Amino acid sequence: MEVILSGTGTSQGVPVIGCDCTVCKSTDTHNVRLRTAAIIQMSNGLNIQIDCGPDFRQQILANDIHSLEHILLTHEHMDHIAGMDDVRAFNFSNRVDMNVYGTGQVLARIRHHFDYAFSRVPYPGAPRIVTNVIDSNPFQLNDVIVQPIPVWHGKWPVMGFRIGNFAYITDVNAIPASSLELLTELDVLVLGVLHQKQHHSHYHLEEGIKVAKLIGANRTIFTHISHQMGLHDEVSAELPTGIELGYDGMRIHVHQE
Repeated sequence: MEVILSGTGTSQGVPVIGCDCTVCKSTDTHNVRLRTAAIIQMSNGLNIQIDCGPDFRQQILANDIHSLEHILLTHEHMDHIAGMDDVRAFNFSNRVDMNVYGTGQVLARIRHHFDYAFSRVPYPGAPRIVTNVIDSNPFQLNDVIVQPIPVWHGKWPVMGFRIGNFAYITDVNAIPASSLELLTELDVLVLGVLHQKQHHSHYHLEEGIKVAKLIGANRTIFTHISHQMGLHDEVSAELPTGIELGYDGMRIHVHQE
């Protein structure tokens, strides 16, 4: 399968509005980051979206995605759900309702913010969304098995996801031992790492490197990156072998045994 990192930035994105730092003023496209999201493309043609933030429409267009039936939500913060209205494009073009998967807490927020999509008498053009409650147990999308990975984002419960030899965990500063047991023998791990300094609800760079080494995936790629991380090329040059910074539009081939 192939994974597209359609966004690798924080809730503000990069460049940050009004910021004149070196990263925000950089002309290198590796330093331009939309809000964090990913698209998983299975070899059978199935596309799976992870998170649906405010840049969802732009990301779908930029990566030439023409079909989508499933969206996995890590948590309910707005930089991960604010683009949900734009799923109606797939309702129209693919003639299917959009299946959205999240914990009960996450889906309650979806129903609150996008209540018009769940009205008994929805207005024409409202997105058609089918909510599917998940917990820590694996579930199936067509013939694809998804294993949720419970982690912590400060005091906020967040889900990562594992599909085959690939795992995706964003907005995280603690992974319980029971979840680490679900992350063995990975080909690729995508892990949220914010910037260089300690943070109350995100791994910073030193912590992210330690966690990456502990999990031991063949390849670890950092996402959810702040402008305070530094320039992409300069930080990348200092990372250990097997660990790298992600960037928008990055395509990752995942070996499946």
